[in-house]
Amino acid sequence: MDSTRALATEAVHAGRDDLARQGLHTPPIDLSTTYPSYDSRGEAARIDAFATTGAEPEGPPVYGRLGNPTVARFETALARLEGTESAVAFASGMAALSAVLLVRASMGLRHVVAVRPLYGCSDHLLTAGLLGTEVTWTDPAGITDALRPDTGLVMVESPANPTLAEVDLRAVAHACGSVPLLADNTFATPVLQRPAGQGARLVLHSATKYLGGHGDVMAGVVACDEEFAGRLRQIRFATGGILHPLAGYLLLRGLATLTVRVHAASATAAELTRRLTADPRVTRVHYPRIGGAMIAFETTTAPHEVIAAVRLITPAVSLGSVDTLIQHPASISHRIVDGQDRRHAGVTDHLLRISVGLEDVEDLWADLNQALGQRPSRGAGLCQCAAPPRGGTSHNAPAQATHTAPPTALRPQ
Repeated sequence: MDSTRALATEAVHAGRDDLARQGLHTPPIDLSTTYPSYDSRGEAARIDAFATTGAEPEGPPVYGRLGNPTVARFETALARLEGTESAVAFASGMAALSAVLLVRASMGLRHVVAVRPLYGCSDHLLTAGLLGTEVTWTDPAGITDALRPDTGLVMVESPANPTLAEVDLRAVAHACGSVPLLADNTFATPVLQRPAGQGARLVLHSATKYLGGHGDVMAGVVACDEEFAGRLRQIRFATGGILHPLAGYLLLRGLATLTVRVHAASATAAELTRRLTADPRVTRVHYPRIGGAMIAFETTTAPHEVIAAVRLITPAVSLGSVDTLIQHPASISHRIVDGQDRRHAGVTDHLLRISVGLEDVEDLWADLNQALGQRPSRGAGLCQCAAPPRGGTSHNAPAQATHTAPPTALRPQ
């Protein structure tokens, strides 16, 4: 990122620097799957160069699976925002993670060290060994001891999906030694945190979420150094997990409003967190120290009843859209994770997750208030409803907002 420019400025202009010189104001959409060339020797040389390093071919495009000019604009912009040399976009966040694992596996490094919780499908991909990998789950303080000679990757998500637990990325990166740290930055976005500046070699996004921001595009992206980007491009070319040009265009457009959307939704989320924390129907609230637009909370009301009762808020999976979404992780996003592992990671059966959008806070609170049902009468006994989850607070007293601090052993000294 240009050190003289604010992030909000880069979000608007990155990936568009050449437009004015071309007499254009908005980026063009290149939908071509193939490109004509009368220089077959030159084509052969460029393909040979790509096969060697994975570097983007110089000159005109060759084939849509090798690269696309519209997608490249988004990749350039995202790399600028995350402060990395490069970024490589994929058809989904899971395709992006799969490519990272395949890169390391191709080097004989099939072991992964990971910290729960992660997004449920990321957890499943690692646990099931679907790509021939083996995973060791640990807490942040145990990362160094979990490393092996064949460890190819350490993976964390901070704030984590769905509990919003945070880790000290700088300390975790130090614990990794020479093993690359992959940080899933989907919830925070570069607006709130830039993991590459804290030692992460790889920064993963489900671009479907905040980067797109409107619930109409599916994509994934990895921001990283150019050496690793070259390997990712080779995997993308071989496996075909490419991003469609129209999705690349929508993502570039989404980045232009990223800072405004994240700050506005975060302000509303902070106010909703304050109200939920003071509400006797809520036993526990999780909200990150760095802020953001995601909230997780546990209630005395059955979570399925809350989901069924909302009217303005949309009960749906995903997050990061302009409208507010609510879901029950144990039933949907993390259903695929073993129940015991899920609960051990803090994903209780009472937990609800909200992705706060851009609606007025009073309208959102009115909907949550009615969905949570009748407030308990003063002095109501615990026997009248289910006991709060371990670590929660009594429903007779205001809940406490939980901020998950990094373990003491991993805090920078």
